[in-house]
Amino acid sequence: MEQFDARIDGIVGMILKDYGTSGRHIDKLDLFSQPDQEQIADIVRKMMIILFPGYYRDNVYRSYSDRNRLSVLIEDVLFNLRKQVRMALAYREDTKGLTEDRLHEMAGDICLTFFEQIPKVRAMIDTDIQATYDGDPASFDIAEVILSYPGLYATSVNRIAHELYLLKVPLIPRMMTEIAHSSTGIDINPGATIGPYFMIDHGTGVVIGETAEIGEHVKIYQGVTIGALSLRGGQTLRGQKRHPTIEDRVTIYSGASILGGKTVIGHDAVIGSNVFITQSVGPGTRVMVKNQELVYQNDREALFEDCGG
Repeated sequence: MEQFDARIDGIVGMILKDYGTSGRHIDKLDLFSQPDQEQIADIVRKMMIILFPGYYRDNVYRSYSDRNRLSVLIEDVLFNLRKQVRMALAYREDTKGLTEDRLHEMAGDICLTFFEQIPKVRAMIDTDIQATYDGDPASFDIAEVILSYPGLYATSVNRIAHELYLLKVPLIPRMMTEIAHSSTGIDINPGATIGPYFMIDHGTGVVIGETAEIGEHVKIYQGVTIGALSLRGGQTLRGQKRHPTIEDRVTIYSGASILGGKTVIGHDAVIGSNVFITQSVGPGTRVMVKNQELVYQNDREALFEDCGG
């Protein structure tokens, strides 16, 4: 037992010594200098209640008046979001050297501006609800769409994160969208610009990049990538248009990959399953994979059959 304890002491000392290695990002020890993941997750959960007051249940606040209950909830989120934004502002180049009072003031202004956009965000999400319900014959009613469709959840989180992204808040928008990503398999960068009436059906494996621009009434299915053509340039590509533009009323079926900042998918186009696109597609164009040959094999013989694209 003494030998076991001695090894534990040795391991602890070894790891603590490793923390002292200079110049490594992983050795940062100041726990309270960046936004807290659990707090951001709690803010996202409460924001969903604010966005959908009659659908997401609140187990904390009790009141005879819905107005009072929501007032307390909104103030709670404002208070906690301000603290998280204040910490995130330290990661902006233009805020370094500012006083604590000034940073606190900036965080407050950002949070108030963010909440002033909530009616606009809710109006956009309402169009997504309608598009999802109208576009899926399997949807039972609106409540089912709101409570169980991962595409709507991921899009809703992205719409609030996008507002913080526009306000130049570091870290937090991406932390929010990664919360949705981890629970839905849908990865939408908060920088992506998405128009109204957006629908993601099924959704698992969808990737939408930071500089993507998506118009109105766009519908995409699982496994779709709207991504960059090449990322070998790394940080030198920051600020450039790296992801495609999808115009109005485009449908993109499962497994399609559309890549490149110069790639434009024209309005009313239909992109078939499993296609790989790196060049622009004109309005109204249908793109599909050429017929493939399937092989059916059993113990006695192999049978060949064309598979429609």
